[in-house]
Amino acid sequence: MNPDDYNDHGMLRLPLWFWMILILQARTWLLFVMAGASRQQGSDLLTLFYPDQQSFWSGMLLGLPPALVFLLSGRRHVWPRIWQAGYWLLLAGMFVTFALQGLGLWQSTDMISGVDIVLALLDATALAYWLLSRRLRACFDASHRLA
Repeated sequence: MNPDDYNDHGMLRLPLWFWMILILQARTWLLFVMAGASRQQGSDLLTLFYPDQQSFWSGMLLGLPPALVFLLSGRRHVWPRIWQAGYWLLLAGMFVTFALQGLGLWQSTDMISGVDIVLALLDATALAYWLLSRRLRACFDASHRLA
């Protein structure tokens, strides 16, 4: 790896796709923040994207680990063990999210929306990248530090 690939703390810089995956996985939290920012239309916005309250709360629960990893990412050099555990926590969350989406699509009696299919494909792509990217895996490995 190139020395430019490391930050000031000697840790590998996180790839752009890492941030995209965090946004994708924490999408319910982002929607919640946007709904809070648009005070009057906030409940309408949440109802539009989450007509079922149970799916909203499961999205909030599954979006909590990516939100916490996002907050920890700037201080990962301080808590390297917690940072390493974040890889596996996010991986487990992606598996659960993808499984719940697949189950929801399979059990759907209504017309399946294009948004659901696109989100399932994006989640599958994120999961594949998470599993196959050596660079991303190295970002969570403490042995890949510049001394």
